[in-house]
Amino acid sequence: MINGVPQLEDLGDVAGKRVLVRCDFNVPIRDGVIADDLRIRAALPTLSWLQERGATVTACSHLGRPKGAPDPQYSMDPVRARLAELAPGVELLENLRFSPGETANDPAFVAELVAGQDLYVNDAFGASHRAHASIVGPPLTLPSAAGRLLEKEVEVLLGCRNEPRRPFISILGGSKVSDKLGVINAMLEVVDGLVIGGGMCFTFLAAQGHQVGSSLLEVDQIDTCRGLLDSGATIHLPSDVTALGPVDLDVEPGAFLVLVGASGCGKSTLLRLIAGFEEP
Repeated sequence: MINGVPQLEDLGDVAGKRVLVRCDFNVPIRDGVIADDLRIRAALPTLSWLQERGATVTACSHLGRPKGAPDPQYSMDPVRARLAELAPGVELLENLRFSPGETANDPAFVAELVAGQDLYVNDAFGASHRAHASIVGPPLTLPSAAGRLLEKEVEVLLGCRNEPRRPFISILGGSKVSDKLGVINAMLEVVDGLVIGGGMCFTFLAAQGHQVGSSLLEVDQIDTCRGLLDSGATIHLPSDVTALGPVDLDVEPGAFLVLVGASGCGKSTLLRLIAGFEEP
């Protein structure tokens, strides 16, 4: 176990067992084609571990933000096709958010998900903060464990919190300051500096007296942001902002952008832009 979280090995013998794996396959899709399959490949260590030991694996995930009903543009078909290439034999359910029971954590939808399953594995770190049916429901009735990706995330975060290498700088994004206040205050107790980006930076910039136009802004959090800036904490904000619409990006690696309304740009794209990151 890691910090009380069961690992795959804690499930015991999985041979002949049916295992439901919550993955994060929320990949960017353009014109029906996956633009970046990183999140699918990131789940392979967990899926392979289970299959190699004789388990029958069913994966599930959300994709985009459908309104609780089937929507062809959010179909899992492209993901299912790619998954079949990378992990043959793994079944993939349709988009979880096609059912209103997913975001509502409806017990009836949980029962539907776990029907016929023997074990549950959560490998969707990016969705684990949500009290959705596929996240919090199955562990109530099935023996459960963290997948390899979730396990790795926990190890890295615990290491950063308990024994960080110095200087320790945290980059924090997101749209709302109000959603991140607890994280900001906790991080400021550990880090040497905090870099604020994403949509939330505009509330901090407004607190400094800058004009932010029609950018995301939480007026009721301006005083809170001003207090954080005046506290003496080392908080870095963007000095230049480039606002882009939903267009293809052609930017040199190392350029620092705050992306506003760039609908096709995910976290992996941001990493490549900011750090010049290229996967091996």
